[in-house]
Amino acid sequence: MLAIDHIVIVSDNPAQAADKFGKKHNVTVIQGGKHSNWGTYNYLAYFSNDSYIEWIGIFDKKMAVQSENPLIKQVVNALDDNMEGPIQYALRTDKMDKYINHFHKSAIPFTGPIPGSRKKPNGSMLEWRMLFPEDVSEQLPFLIEWGNGKNIPEDNRLINKQQIHTISAAINNFTKFKDIYQIDPQLANARLSVSDKLAFSIN
Repeated sequence: MLAIDHIVIVSDNPAQAADKFGKKHNVTVIQGGKHSNWGTYNYLAYFSNDSYIEWIGIFDKKMAVQSENPLIKQVVNALDDNMEGPIQYALRTDKMDKYINHFHKSAIPFTGPIPGSRKKPNGSMLEWRMLFPEDVSEQLPFLIEWGNGKNIPEDNRLINKQQIHTISAAINNFTKFKDIYQIDPQLANARLSVSDKLAFSIN
């Protein structure tokens, strides 16, 4: 069963945006790290239902513009349009290869899997794979599969007691959405609802 992994919030100043959110919602936020191959960096807030929020920004515009990663392209386009806020969300799986086969068999276009990595503040490397199903009529969430272990801070005290409770997303065709991701309306760790724009709630 798929789970919400994280929500992507684009910002021209991720540190400031994360700090503002943390103070407003009494949430601990931490520095994430740099995506050295994409020209981006992030700040993070982890929650007790194995999910997190990512505030992402650009430290090297030239590198980011050259990236073939659909998410980085989305970040670049958003900032070029002076748009800040939630732009995307990731659904976590441990069966990405099965989804690749499913997409091939069902003639669902996709990009990936794209390997990702970043160096954590403690110097260790975090690695993952991303898979982007595509639809001309709407922006679909991407799938993410982590390498060894979970993407959680080493200090459990940095995991907030709150949870990402609900994801509200613009889903044009829910039947098609369920076919692509092979899920029921409910995710393993959060509620998924239909809205006219991407939003979320924590409690």
